[in-house]
Amino acid sequence: MTALLVTAAAIFLWGVVSGRLQRADLTAPIVFVAAGWLVAEAGLVGPQPVTARTLKPLVEITLVWVLFSDAAGVPLSQVRRDLGRYLRLLAVGLPLTVLAGWALADLLFPALGGWLALLVGAALAPTDAALGLPVVTNPAVPVDVRRLITVESGLNDGVVTPVVVLAIAGAASAEGLGGVHGWAALAELGIGVLVGAVSGLAGGGLLRWARRRGWAADDWAGVAVLALAIVAYTASLAAHGNGFVAAFCAGLAFGAAAGPRGPAELVFLEQAGGLVSLLVWLAFGAVAVPMVAGRVQPAVVVYALLSLTVLRMAPVALACAGAGLGRATVLFVGWFGPRGLASLVFALLAVEELGTAAGDAAAVIGLTVLLSVLLHGLSARPLAARYVRAVTGAGDGHDHQG
Repeated sequence: MTALLVTAAAIFLWGVVSGRLQRADLTAPIVFVAAGWLVAEAGLVGPQPVTARTLKPLVEITLVWVLFSDAAGVPLSQVRRDLGRYLRLLAVGLPLTVLAGWALADLLFPALGGWLALLVGAALAPTDAALGLPVVTNPAVPVDVRRLITVESGLNDGVVTPVVVLAIAGAASAEGLGGVHGWAALAELGIGVLVGAVSGLAGGGLLRWARRRGWAADDWAGVAVLALAIVAYTASLAAHGNGFVAAFCAGLAFGAAAGPRGPAELVFLEQAGGLVSLLVWLAFGAVAVPMVAGRVQPAVVVYALLSLTVLRMAPVALACAGAGLGRATVLFVGWFGPRGLASLVFALLAVEELGTAAGDAAAVIGLTVLLSVLLHGLSARPLAARYVRAVTGAGDGHDHQG
């Protein structure tokens, strides 16, 4: 009860002073990871009773709502227009990031073995735009750049899922644990896209039709959209598809089908997603941070820092060569690839399937996410302002497109 009281009080106080703290570059993930760590240090909660199976549903549902709401705010016509740039990041930049992360993990952590090294590289490849919220919601940043970051982060976790599942399957086989089916995950992407598109189009179209006839009460439309995101996710899982890809594609389709009232109906979903994300970061601070702290070694810190910088920014630069993006934009997009909810889901999945065998790999992932929370959170607002000044001074017409 004491832990519950502290959690509720922390959420209330964040609502009271969030604007002031954000102006001081303290984002919600930073504040709630710190609050969770303080809760653990005070002895109000310990890591022993909490398992990967306990936390994974909370992290998953948070990721589903964030993916759906982010995608629903992206105009589908703009996605088609910039499709070439998204494909560059997803088909060139993402595989290069995975390969580089795999190679570095195998070099720095030979005890992990090839499969767990691949798990680390793949789990830390997808990005989380929510950790750079001051960037993707900053109207001064060109809209096409914000959209590029949002769409990439919405799809790259689904694209990399087959690699993560394959790595877990290989590690399980090496440990004699049996395991999940790696190659079957490739088909899950297509199923996720199909189920998500159908769910979003049908749900958005039905809600728009009901509004025209006065059937849908305004008070419940937002609740319906929240449930639609879960429908897309669970329907995809029932069809053996990728639920996260389905959630993102459902959001895109909903945004196209819901009509002019769609954005207003997303407000409740965004608020619900924001609330549960606070709980995720609080749990991360209370449970994961003390566990990660006990495994911190120089090699782990070096890997985490390189993962957030060179292993992300170099592939992005290669993928964007010839894409018509200015140097400042390439550096900006390369830096704002924070690691967050998707990486945590993959780490929890590995721990759930492999047990203690995945402990060291999960520690590397956890420390990288922790550093990302701090570095990307603290740098989001000032670097966004600096980027805007840079592209304004350069007079780069593309950077102001949209």
